[in-house]
Amino acid sequence: MLAGDTLPRVVLDTNVCLDLYVFGDPRCVALKADLDRGQVQVVTNPACRDEWLAVLGYPALALDESTRRRALAAFDAQARPVVEHASAPGLPRCADPDDQKFLELAAGAGARWLLSRDRALLALARRLQRDGRFVILPPQAWAGAAVGENGRLDVHGDHSAGGSDGSGGSGVPVSSAKPV
Repeated sequence: MLAGDTLPRVVLDTNVCLDLYVFGDPRCVALKADLDRGQVQVVTNPACRDEWLAVLGYPALALDESTRRRALAAFDAQARPVVEHASAPGLPRCADPDDQKFLELAAGAGARWLLSRDRALLALARRLQRDGRFVILPPQAWAGAAVGENGRLDVHGDHSAGGSDGSGGSGVPVSSAKPV
């Protein structure tokens, strides 16, 4: 078994990938630190990686070839490809069909978290958490949601650190995720 098999899994949507691997967004500092320390495993599948490749080539981003290569290499170094899984029964449909792939990946790969800034995905957070599937968070909520009071990554499902409402500062409750 590879070391990544025992780590809690996280899915990153493409906007979070841009924040993390291209722009170095300060809202992703805690996530980057946990990834660099090997405390959590990013998972991907062909559909999500293909979208990441497409986004890196968007003319509006005006990324030079060197930046695109560096971002892709950083993603590939941290993202573990997973075998395609059948769609999970009862998984809600995302209002944005292009984002459904991230829900399916998180459910099929047994991810604990899906990080996104996308409103269509964040709108499903309470339902998916209530159903005991996984937690959807914006990246800036990662530090409060994933790190326990002892300063270590919480791998046992107690995500209550953070906001007084149990949201980790995101406004989305994160206290009832089931461990993988």
